[in-house]
Amino acid sequence: MPGWDDWTREVVRNIAARGFNAISPDLHFRQGAGTAQEKSARVRESGGQVDAAVLADLAGGEAYLRDLPTSNGKVGLIGFCSGGRVAYMAAARMPSLDCAVDCWGGNITAPPATLNENQPVAPIDMTADITVPLLGLFGNDDPNPAPEQVDEIEAALKAQGKSYAFHRYDGAGHAFFNTHGERYRAEQALDGWQKVFAFFAEHLGG
Repeated sequence: MPGWDDWTREVVRNIAARGFNAISPDLHFRQGAGTAQEKSARVRESGGQVDAAVLADLAGGEAYLRDLPTSNGKVGLIGFCSGGRVAYMAAARMPSLDCAVDCWGGNITAPPATLNENQPVAPIDMTADITVPLLGLFGNDDPNPAPEQVDEIEAALKAQGKSYAFHRYDGAGHAFFNTHGERYRAEQALDGWQKVFAFFAEHLGG
């Protein structure tokens, strides 16, 4: 959230500038016309993104990248906020990926009362199915996911013997990468991006 906005496009350009093929599927295109914020509001009102549709859209994006003449055959995924939740879920449901990055994904530890037809399974309950290396970046001042929720996620990954690395930042909350928002934290974001690109270099090449 809030979807396919200016900052999301900036992220894609930043990744492409490092020599990667990069795309961002518009996961809210089914909401019709409107700004990213307006379409996100409709998504929330309808019970949240439909996980099955999101995974299908990501599979389409993955196929597009693999078919590019400049592809080296490897594909990774990065997501922020609800996209971080999606990245965690994709790490479990898309075994053809080579790696995934969860940036402060909220509601991964969703309690049963918050589940619905659109999102019937909490991503943390998919942990056993994760098959790709996972990088997680979190702000210690974030309420969702709060530090204790990040602890719970990390414990689940450890218990299942998954390949992961988590990094947590003091003085940063939610959306601390977002240069368009008041929560941007330059020092923490710079370090975070360095970790992201090192992770991509390791698992995707250049």
